[in-house]
Amino acid sequence: MRNLSIDIETFSSKDIGKAGLYSYVQSPDFEILLFAYSFDDEDVKIIDLAQGEQLPQELIAALSDKNVVKTAYNAAFEWYCLSKFWYTPIKQWRCTMVKGLYCGYPAGLAAIGNAMGLSEDKKKLSTGKALIRKFCVPCKQTKKNGGRTRNLPHHEPEQWELFKEYCKQDVVTEREIKKKLDVIEFPQSEQEMWVIDQKMNAYGVKIDRQLVEGALKIDSIRTEELLTEAAAISNLSNPNSVSQLKEWIEEATGQEVNSLNKADVPVLIENTDSEKVKRMLEIRQELSKTSTKKYVAMENAVCSDDRVRGLLQFYGANRTGRWAGRLVQVQNLPRNYLKTLDLARELVKNQKIDTLKLIYRKCTRYDFTANSNRFYCTR
Repeated sequence: MRNLSIDIETFSSKDIGKAGLYSYVQSPDFEILLFAYSFDDEDVKIIDLAQGEQLPQELIAALSDKNVVKTAYNAAFEWYCLSKFWYTPIKQWRCTMVKGLYCGYPAGLAAIGNAMGLSEDKKKLSTGKALIRKFCVPCKQTKKNGGRTRNLPHHEPEQWELFKEYCKQDVVTEREIKKKLDVIEFPQSEQEMWVIDQKMNAYGVKIDRQLVEGALKIDSIRTEELLTEAAAISNLSNPNSVSQLKEWIEEATGQEVNSLNKADVPVLIENTDSEKVKRMLEIRQELSKTSTKKYVAMENAVCSDDRVRGLLQFYGANRTGRWAGRLVQVQNLPRNYLKTLDLARELVKNQKIDTLKLIYRKCTRYDFTANSNRFYCTR
C-alpha cells in the first residue's frame, strides 16, 4: 500500500472564512494553482497548474487507486477541491488533522507543528501567510497594479517561485506530522465516522432562500427605522455609537454609565425615569440583537442549489471528540414556541413588515419625532 501526501494552493473570489469550503469551491472562478505531492518518502514534486502544467497520468491514476492512501492535513479541503476536477473517493483519504485532534494535539498546521517541535520560525510563517493573501484571494484595484482584481504568477514571478517552495515545504511538514502520529493507532470506527462526516457535510442542508432574503431585507428596513428614530430623539450623529450614546445618557440623567452591555441595559431601563432615555435603551437592545446573524451566515455560505454545506466539524472538541458547529452554528439554534410559525414565515418571505409589526410586536413605542411628547402602542 503506497502513501500519497498532498498539499494544494487555490484561488476563489469567495471568502472561505465566511462562505465555507463548499461555496468557496463551487465559485465559478475557483481554481487549483499549485499541487505539491510526494509518494511515500520520495522527494516532493510540484505541479504549477496556474502556469499551464498538467498532472502526470501516474498522479491522476493514484487519486482513484484504492491501493494508494491519500493523506493531507485537513484532508477535507484537498479532497473536495480535487473532486471538482478528478475522481478520488473519500474512503481512500486519511486526515492527519483529525488524527492529531484524536491524539490531543491542537488544530492548525502551525500549532501542531509547534507542539511536535516541527514549527518554522515566525518570519517564515508570516511570509507564507502573505503569499497566500497575495495569490489566493482577490486583490484591491489600484492605479499601481493597473486596476487588476487578482495577482497572477507573471505579476510577481519571484514571489511566485517562493510560493511554490512554501507549498512543497507544507508537504514535508505534513509528512513529518504523519510519521509522528503513526505510532498511535487511529480506530477504524473513527476513520469510518470521518468518512460519513465528509459525505454528510458535502450533502448539506436545504434552506429557504426566499425566507433568508426576506428576513435580511426586513432587518435592514427595521435597522434604518430604529436609527432614524434614535437620531430624532437624541440628535446624535451616530446613535448606534456606544460612546456617543453613553455620553448622551449621562447628560440626560446626570448619572455615570459604565457599560451598555447586554446585561446592563435592562438595569438602566429599570432605573431611569426619562422616557426618552428608556426608549433609546430599548432601541439599543433591539439593534444589538443577534437573531439575524444566522441569516447572514446562510446568505454567505449557500451554494447554487440552495444548500448550505460544511455545518459541522468532526472532532471539533478534541478532548471529547464532539462535533463543533461551523458557519450557521446549527448546534445552538433556539427552540421556537411560536404557534403561528407558518404565518410568520410567509410574512417574512413576502417582506410584509407592517403586518409583522401589527401581529407580533409586543413592546410599546414612544414617538418623540417632530418635538412630540406623546407615545403610542403598536401591540
